[in-house]
Amino acid sequence: MGMDKDLAGTPNLNEKVMVALDVDSRTRALALAEALQGSGCWLKIGLELYALTGLDLVATFKNMGFSLFLDLKLHDIPTTVERTLKVLSTSGVDMVNIHCTGGYTMMARAAEVCHQAGIKVVGVTVLTSLGPEELQATGVQASPLEQVVNLARLAKKAGLDGVVASAREAAVLREQLGPDFILVTPGIRPPGSAQNDQVRVLTPREALQAGSSYLVVGRPVTRAADPRQALAALWE
Repeated sequence: MGMDKDLAGTPNLNEKVMVALDVDSRTRALALAEALQGSGCWLKIGLELYALTGLDLVATFKNMGFSLFLDLKLHDIPTTVERTLKVLSTSGVDMVNIHCTGGYTMMARAAEVCHQAGIKVVGVTVLTSLGPEELQATGVQASPLEQVVNLARLAKKAGLDGVVASAREAAVLREQLGPDFILVTPGIRPPGSAQNDQVRVLTPREALQAGSSYLVVGRPVTRAADPRQALAALWE
């Protein structure tokens, strides 16, 4: 299937974008949300903003019409993750995530809690900042792709809705895990932009063509003089 046909089937490509509000102030987060309101994109609340505001901004963002991804990457013993998700799943967010390396039982219990609350849960496979050498230094002898596939298969078996992985692994994951498995892909960079600390990156169009469900985009949008224009420029 060609890219033109793929894109034509999506009324608003921004609905596939999760803008990462990785900012150091509540004021900046609200300003970005106001700039992006009505565009169709998701907002992603990560560790930095959560450390500043907790869940206080969730209701505000929901009232502005946004879908929300709470990106806390939970990784603990199954009971702790389960109990934490029981709290987070009532906050109004639409998607949460956990680390696949927490194991099958942790993931299965997380899936049960989240699905009872009617929200999606995805598992982090291999962080996009990790290349082969960094991964091996942690004791994992598999390549990044092999480890991503192994963890994604375990996540699907445990009942998770999908995984977080580099867009470079999206095509293989889509082929092996089917059309309905959610693939959230960080490391998205518009052509010509800086990679910063991301190692395994693709452009937005390349990522969609590879099979990504949602594209996480941070600095190219949030640090732009006009965030809304920068969001639109992803598709130029």
